[in-house]
Order: sequence, then C-alpha cells, then structure tokens
Amino acid sequence: MKKLITIILAMVLILGTSSAPVFAKNNAATWNVPGDFTNIQEAIDSAEVASGDIILVGPGSYPGALVTKAVEIRGLDGAVIDDGPAHGSGLIMGFRLLSGSDGTKISHLQFEVDLAIMNGAAVDNVTIEHCTFLNSIQAVSNWRGNGWIISHNDIVDLRCRNGGGIGILIGDYAGGTVENNIVSYNNISGTLFVNPADGGGYNGSGIVLYADFRWGAAGSSEMKNNTIVHNKISLVSDTPSLVDVAAFEMTDTRDDDNLAVIFDNMVGFNDFRGTAIQIVLTPDNLGDSNDISRNLGDNRGHGLHPSLLAP
Repeated sequence: MKKLITIILAMVLILGTSSAPVFAKNNAATWNVPGDFTNIQEAIDSAEVASGDIILVGPGSYPGALVTKAVEIRGLDGAVIDDGPAHGSGLIMGFRLLSGSDGTKISHLQFEVDLAIMNGAAVDNVTIEHCTFLNSIQAVSNWRGNGWIISHNDIVDLRCRNGGGIGILIGDYAGGTVENNIVSYNNISGTLFVNPADGGGYNGSGIVLYADFRWGAAGSSEMKNNTIVHNKISLVSDTPSLVDVAAFEMTDTRDDDNLAVIFDNMVGFNDFRGTAIQIVLTPDNLGDSNDISRNLGDNRGHGLHPSLLAP
C-alpha cells in the first residue's frame, strides 16, 4: 500500500491537477472514489473503467453496487459500505455480483448491510479478503460460483429473519457443479440476534455448504473439492430455543442417506470450540464422503439444516 501511494504521489507531481488515472505495469488503471467518481456504481458503469482496473474507496460511508466487470474494489482508511442495491426480499445488499464480474476482488472494506456480498449469477474466481462484516443477515453468499477465495475476514455478529444468520455460504440451487472454493483464516464471532417474530425451526451457521432442493429447486449435481480450513468460529444465539447457531454445516436439504452430491470436501484445522453446536451434517452420513478432521472441537455432527436467502 505504501508503494502504491508513492506511485500515485509521483504521478500527481508529473501530471499536475490532471484527473487522469494512474496505470499499473499491467496497464490496469487505478480510479478513486471519491475523486474520479462520486460513488462505486458510477465507477463500475463508466465506459472508462475496464475489467482488471482498481477502484480505491476512500474514508467515509458509501453505497455498494451491482458489479458487472472484473474490477478490484479496495477500501482505504476505514471505508464503509452501509447501503446498496435492494434484494428481492427488500433487504439491502452491499455488492451483487452479476454476469461479467468473474475475477472480481473485494478487500479492506467494512460492511454494515443485510446481505453484504451475494452473486446473482454463477460468477467464478472471486476473491474476498481482509473485510469486516458487522451484524449481517448473510455476510458472504456464493451461489453456484467456483474458485472463490474467501480469506482473512472478520464477521462479527449475525442476524436472522426467518432465514439467514449465516457468515459464509457456498451453495447451489440450479443443478450445477460447485467446486474449488477456499474458505480460510476467517474469524466469525459474536452473537446471533434472533427476531422475536421469527418462526424458528432451523439453525444459523458460521460456514455452510448447502445443496438447496427446497420447493422443487434443482439443488446441485456435485459439490466437491471445496476447502474450509483454519477458520475460527465462536458464536452464540441470543434465543437458542427458537433459532440456535452451529459453527459449521454441510447440508443436502433432501436429507437422504442414499443421495450423495456433497463429497470430497476438506474441512480441517478449524477452531469450533467457541460454539455449542459445532458441526451439523444433513444427512448424517456426509461425514463418510467428506474429509472432516483435525478440527479443534467436534469432527462429526448431525442436526437441523439452516434456512437462508437465495439470490
């Protein structure tokens, strides 16, 4: 970061008051919000901003955006996302990743919205790192995406509203293959706050792999080769009699021991000890087809699957 700032200052001295962007060695431009653009959506929508460019977000609070290009969105000095596009449920999203945003990187931002990062298409190779998520309903929701890296984030407190209460989701409802996602070195802590009007009957969860066959959905043909390692999850529900919380869940909503679409996933070296319900597997025999080992706390589990919000 110090090197980048030095380069920017050098360019300013050369260009005077010009607002032309700084170019990296790979010809990717760096744009500033505010400065070059008033907000992030304006930057993404600009014909001048190309896939591969960097959008630096300065101090202050900003709305998120619908992301349609493979840009890097990087926060500086306490940049906060506290508003954004509306989800179909009426909840507020931070970033919704749409077609064309494969390869997007989001880092060093603080999120204070309901659904912080969610893809609305099968977007691949997304990186989310060094972000903070406060009191989300769902912090990071990867539906149908492959090759995501979700790493070194802090997720503090969760909420549920007849669903949600989830830190990180890797899921599918459209019958595809979901693979090669890495969830590592994240710290998920605090309290799951349950709405008193919630209907209950499910768990919130820190991290969940989810094949969603509810309401006639196609679920997943394969969820494989996903890696969940070196995460620390310490969560407690404020109303466990209504909605409790599990550290990690792996769920096929059909709950049928004879149907196996979730297999060959690695869940290891995580610390689940700060959560009373540590591992939930639905169906129970998912532990036989996935490597769940070397975690601090439980390495087998069973119980209710969560409810959550699809794109």
